[in-house]
Amino acid sequence: MDQLSEPLQSKHKKSEFSCGKEMLNTYIHKLANQDVKRKLSACFVIAQKETQKIKGYYTLSNSSIPLDLIPLKIQKKLPKSYSSIPTILLGRLAIDHQFQGQGLGKLLLIDALKRCYEISRSLGCFAVIVDPIDQHAEKFYEKYGFIQLPDSGKMFLPMNTISQLFE
Repeated sequence: MDQLSEPLQSKHKKSEFSCGKEMLNTYIHKLANQDVKRKLSACFVIAQKETQKIKGYYTLSNSSIPLDLIPLKIQKKLPKSYSSIPTILLGRLAIDHQFQGQGLGKLLLIDALKRCYEISRSLGCFAVIVDPIDQHAEKFYEKYGFIQLPDSGKMFLPMNTISQLFE
């Protein structure tokens, strides 16, 4: 599967994006370019070819989670010498209201997971983590197999599970 998204560029019409969540709108309008320039995150978009209007976007960055947050069943399989486990943070995922309800969220998630899988082939990465913005987002990630991390609000999907999608 080729990537559906492309890195955020100046040609993309960020100011027209509106997903119904002010925090996600503000991010793409004002902060995404700065974060990309500072190497704090990478931002990927799906845009209309003719107009470059952003249909949806997501961000990825390096992260880690404390070993003791991982469910005991999985934790037992990991070395005790690690106090934190390397992960990739899928920090934001948003769809413009004009394109919601068309399966684009699922496509962006698959696109993001494929990028994460490719990264994990050359860089240590145990899982992809998300920090759902609300219950709706939590249910979305749960539907695709993400597991709650106790006492954190975060969810994760092990790279072993993701690798089964793309191998």
